[in-house]
Amino acid sequence: MKKIYKLLLLVSVLVGLFLTSTTNIIAATQSNANDNSVTKIKQKGLLVVGLSADYAPYEFHQTIKGQDKIVGFDISMAKAIAKNLGVKLQIKEMAYDALLGALKTGKIDVIISGMTPTAERRKEVNFSKAYLEVNQVMLINKKDVNKYKSVTDFGGKKVAAQKGTTQADITTSQLPNAKTVLLTKFTDAILQLESSKVVGIVAESPVAKAYAQHDKRLKVVKMNFATAVGITAIAMPKGADALTKRVNGVIDQVKKDGSFTKWQKLANSQMFTSKSFLSQYGSYFVSGTGLTLVLAAIGVFFGAVLGTVLALMKRANLKTQATFIVKLGKVVGKVLSNVYIEFVRGTPLMVQVYMIFFGATWLFSLNISAFVAGAIAVSLNSAAYVAEIIRSGINSVADGQTEAARSLGFSTGKTMRYIILPQAIKNILPALGNEFVTVIKESSVVSVIGVGELMFKTATVQGASFSPFIPLVITALIYFVLTFTLSRGLGLLEKRFNLSNRQ
Repeated sequence: MKKIYKLLLLVSVLVGLFLTSTTNIIAATQSNANDNSVTKIKQKGLLVVGLSADYAPYEFHQTIKGQDKIVGFDISMAKAIAKNLGVKLQIKEMAYDALLGALKTGKIDVIISGMTPTAERRKEVNFSKAYLEVNQVMLINKKDVNKYKSVTDFGGKKVAAQKGTTQADITTSQLPNAKTVLLTKFTDAILQLESSKVVGIVAESPVAKAYAQHDKRLKVVKMNFATAVGITAIAMPKGADALTKRVNGVIDQVKKDGSFTKWQKLANSQMFTSKSFLSQYGSYFVSGTGLTLVLAAIGVFFGAVLGTVLALMKRANLKTQATFIVKLGKVVGKVLSNVYIEFVRGTPLMVQVYMIFFGATWLFSLNISAFVAGAIAVSLNSAAYVAEIIRSGINSVADGQTEAARSLGFSTGKTMRYIILPQAIKNILPALGNEFVTVIKESSVVSVIGVGELMFKTATVQGASFSPFIPLVITALIYFVLTFTLSRGLGLLEKRFNLSNRQ
């Protein structure tokens, strides 16, 4: 009996193992069958790579033979992967902390931007093999080199890191009693270090060494971090195993044949230039200014059109005699306009930009470009404020004007068009001018999704030139010239309008 029992137990175990392995094989086969990550890229003939090009020597802007190009060893890696897949390469720039959202919503195919795999990130996306191992170091002012030698020396001091990075995790968890300052761009951290707002920056050694090489006031210091060595990998959509396998193959090849080492040396040589600052980067400010003006013009125009409609909807008179359908329409319009205006005015423009850019894909499967998303967000935001400006302008016209027009036989629509609005414009014009000025400045928010307006180009120049302050001064002067010129022009237009009304 015992032998029979043991035999049955052994058979049961073997059957269980067989069924488990068979199930795993079937699941893996189905997963591979459903994985069309490589096929989709080949069908569209394009590999879309997301990155934040302000992180030399990984990726940064540089003028090569008179043309603005994104260079760095991450770019070389992206080109090698695109070549292996037999497709063209497209680079999409955006803020670092927006990259994972762009990957998960299908706006980009991969992230190649010095990203470190973490347990939290691995739950959301696939990661390739490590293509680079780097030391985590501290970048400090050279005059403080004797003050900060260990992680315990930063107690009570402000230490900066780029938001959403492994360095941010190290800053918050491995520096006892230090005050963490997390910033969107690495160049912002450099600016704070140079102005002594912070005493150090946790950074990867290639980046820290690049800035220390450019600015002799800075010093790279090795720290006794618990995670002193970090790895850099390529992020891909969750379940994209076929693409991950191809990418891993490219990484193995370029490390084996020495290509990656050559790319690193090339990136280091491209970081510095002998040209003057303006001759090297002047075109960036020009193109950024042009796009800022285009965004502002689009925002104000469509904002004014939609704002006028919203203002009229909000002013709908529910007491007049009308059919049930007309009254219902007025009620619905009044409620919708009130809700829209209060919501838009009560939420930050940056949130609205993210909602439109990512929400269009998530909700409606519309893969709109960063510029279109930015223009829509600026227009919708401006409309809420313009609606209140127009409504207050209309309300400023005396009620007697409406009564006089109606007594002359004017309809409600003609009264508004020929009598009320022309008088309201006199009061509306200064406020609309201020809104135009505001839109010019607030359009800088769309830089977080990669729209190449003035502030985006400023960040680009900061990363490429290793000079975080000078680009800000130039940008401030450009904004001042734009807003001052516009204010003066609107002032003259207002005077001429008032004179024509008197005549």
